[in-house]
Amino acid sequence: MRTTRSIQSILVLFLTLCVVGAGVTPVAATGSGVAQTQTQCSFPFSATDATGTEVTIEERPERVTTLNPSAAQTMWEIGGKEQVVGLSQFASYLDGADSRTNVSAAGFGVDIEKVVGTEPDLVLAPNSIGNETVTKLRDAGITVFRFEASTSIEDIEAKTTLMGQLTGNCEGAATANAWMNQNVEAAQSAVESSEQPRVIYPLGDAYVAGGDTFIDAMMTAAGGTNVVAEAGQNGYPQLSDEKVIEFAPEVVLITSPQGASILDSEPYASTPAGENNRTVMVEVNYLNQPAPRSVAYTVSNMTAGFYPDAYSEDQFVTKSEVKASQANGTTTNETVDSTATDTDGEAVDDQTTAPSTETETSSPGFGVTAALAALAATALLARRRR
Repeated sequence: MRTTRSIQSILVLFLTLCVVGAGVTPVAATGSGVAQTQTQCSFPFSATDATGTEVTIEERPERVTTLNPSAAQTMWEIGGKEQVVGLSQFASYLDGADSRTNVSAAGFGVDIEKVVGTEPDLVLAPNSIGNETVTKLRDAGITVFRFEASTSIEDIEAKTTLMGQLTGNCEGAATANAWMNQNVEAAQSAVESSEQPRVIYPLGDAYVAGGDTFIDAMMTAAGGTNVVAEAGQNGYPQLSDEKVIEFAPEVVLITSPQGASILDSEPYASTPAGENNRTVMVEVNYLNQPAPRSVAYTVSNMTAGFYPDAYSEDQFVTKSEVKASQANGTTTNETVDSTATDTDGEAVDDQTTAPSTETETSSPGFGVTAALAALAATALLARRRR
């Protein structure tokens, strides 16, 4: 039992969340486990984090350190890229990440001394960071806000809004959320009358993504049925070969071309997915990092894979189109210059379609499937320190 919990803790490390003011009454963010204000967008700003601590930010933080990749990704999306001075090794795929301090410890987790060394005004900590680590950072005089896991798109929206408030990027957060939601709506509208394919996402060593997870939320948003969640299994359970065959997935999600080989061996060879040689490849960083960009790209890619005749690339909504709509006070998507700028005047990486998933992910250096298989094996030999 302790070994299983250790493995699941490691899974959470990979698959955890991501996440300014006139004062109003604080309200609870739906499903987020944190209290936040509805509309405040100035400083000082206060909110209660997952440790039950009321965190007050006196002024817009100039130096922000993120302890997980989804928080870093979100900062990039909401216009806070230049504030980030430290990030984890798994955020190395972000443009400009190599000029920030890598605060990861050897293996997994964070290095307290490296975090302190970034001299942050604010540290954004995911749920996978233990309270003891948060306490050590606070004892060192660091302001830390710890989030709970995001298991739905609504959670991501709430936390993106909150991150905008904490870091002074409310307008960028609103745009990121609108972009995310418009792409979810576009995907759902395109396939609402279609029969849903039965989908499974293997993580390695017989682990799979179940219900009450960010991955399940994206499968559902893309019009798929997660067969593991359908069977009432939540989190990241281990399945026997017999269960995989019983669940009869029609599509297997993979994160690299090499991942398709899973259909060549049991139990997947004996499923409808194996019999029809059907996989859908998605970008590993986006599939496993709850943040607006992850949702926009992954839902688009999965929908196109699940429904190649119903959803096409031209239905993907660009961020520039969303900004144009916001500027015009409309919700229509208008063609705009692809060199549009974000709220800080920086050029936006404005792809007209979700990123291609035809090549293997080059960073953070290994795919989640392979990494989790290795981690699971390691956890059988020693208890993971946290």
